[in-house]
Amino acid sequence: MAKPVNVADLPYYDPVVDKKVALVTGGNSGIGYYTVLHLYLHGFKVYLGGRNSHRVNHAIKEIRQEAKVRLQKDKDNTLSRKVGQLEYLHIDLTDLNSVEKACKKLRTQETTLDVLINNAGVMALPYGLTKDNFEIQMQTNYISHFLLTIRLLPLLKAAHGRIVTVSSVGHQLILFNCNPGSQFNYWPDAFFMWCRYALAKTASIQFTKMLAIKHPDILSVSLHPGLVMNTNLFSYCTRLPFVGIFFWILFQVVGYFFGVSNEQGSISTLKCALSPDLSTELDNGAYFTTGGYMSTPSRVARSLDNAASTWIWTVNELRNRGHEV
Repeated sequence: MAKPVNVADLPYYDPVVDKKVALVTGGNSGIGYYTVLHLYLHGFKVYLGGRNSHRVNHAIKEIRQEAKVRLQKDKDNTLSRKVGQLEYLHIDLTDLNSVEKACKKLRTQETTLDVLINNAGVMALPYGLTKDNFEIQMQTNYISHFLLTIRLLPLLKAAHGRIVTVSSVGHQLILFNCNPGSQFNYWPDAFFMWCRYALAKTASIQFTKMLAIKHPDILSVSLHPGLVMNTNLFSYCTRLPFVGIFFWILFQVVGYFFGVSNEQGSISTLKCALSPDLSTELDNGAYFTTGGYMSTPSRVARSLDNAASTWIWTVNELRNRGHEV
C-alpha cells in the first residue's frame, strides 16, 4: 500500500517564479475550503467558483487569515514561502448560461489553467428541476461540470494540466446501468433522492474515464474524499419529518466511527492535483479514495460502454439546450 499523503510534502510553486492557476468550484466551504487553502499555501492563484459573492469573499478573507496563522507557526517557511492569490469567479451550476459566462471570463483573464477541481455538489435533495430542465442533482454534480470542463480544455491543454472530479462512494448505490436522464421521481422521495445522487456521481466517474481516452495529454482523475459528515450537505435529510431523526442518528454514528474532517477529506483532492507521482501514462482515468489511495469504482461506473453512452447522452442534451460541445 502507498504511504499516506503528507500535504506539506507536495510541490510548492513560488508565484513570482512559476505561476500556477487553479479553479475550484464550491471552494468556499467544506473540503473545497481546505483544498483552496492548501493550493494557496502552495503558491497557486486560485479561483473560487461560487454563486454567492458574499459567502465566497468572506471565505477568501478567512483563508488568507488562516494561511497567515499557519505560516507563522511553520518556522522554516515564515520568511521564504510566498502564498498565491485568491479570486472570486461567479458561477451558478444550476444555470448553464452562468457556466458559459464564467468560462468566458476565465478565458479572458488567463491563458493557462493548471488544475481544474470539479468539487461543488449537492446531496440528497428533494426532486426538482433546474431552469435548464435537468434534475437538480444531476446538473449541479455532473452536467454543469461537464460543460465547464469542456469549455476550459484549451487552457488546460496549454498548461498540460489536471482535471480532478470529486465523486462519492455513494455511486455504489447504482447497481445496474441507468439512463443518466432517469429522474427517479418516485415515492418515497426520502429513498429515491439518494438514487438520484448516486446516478450523478456515477456519471462523474464515467466522465473522467472518457476524458482520459479523448484527451490523454491531460491527467483526469475522480475520487471519493471520505465520509465527511461535518457538512451542511445533509441538512435537508435531517430536517425531514419522522425519518429526519433516523438520518441524524445514522450520520452521527457513521461520522464517529468512520468519518473524516473536512481537511482530511481534502487530502485526496490535493494529492491528485499536486502529486508528481501521478502521470497521464499510468494514472489517467483512475479513481482514488480517502487519503489519496487508488481504488476501484463500481462495475457500472468503470464500464467504458456505459461511460460512452453517458457521454453521448450529455452532449445531445446540452446541444438540445443550445450548448454545442
